[in-house]
Amino acid sequence: MEARAVARYVRIAPRKARQVMDLIRGKSASDAMAILRFTPKKGARIIIKVLKSAMANAEHNFEMNKDDLYVAEARVDEGPTMKRWRPRMRGIPVRIMKRTSHITVVLKEKEG
Repeated sequence: MEARAVARYVRIAPRKARQVMDLIRGKSASDAMAILRFTPKKGARIIIKVLKSAMANAEHNFEMNKDDLYVAEARVDEGPTMKRWRPRMRGIPVRIMKRTSHITVVLKEKEG
């Protein structure tokens, strides 16, 4: 049994979100929440929301015990990139890439 939550089209670069996601992979859900709460990065605030949603899904939809949950899978995939232009030296346009992410958190219950 697994509970999942997905946040799609989040306006953060996948590379920056993965730095935070690597901190919680494999940890218990309560430990992961504590780690994210004290991580001073923008990605931590976003991932907390997804983790809370996955925990709520586990409790409400699958009647799992929230004390036995652990982060089985934590993934950040690349979403579509918005391309913008900004004039630079001598008015030459330079492309600015505004990257988006799809954040997935899967929680499972510990056996035993």
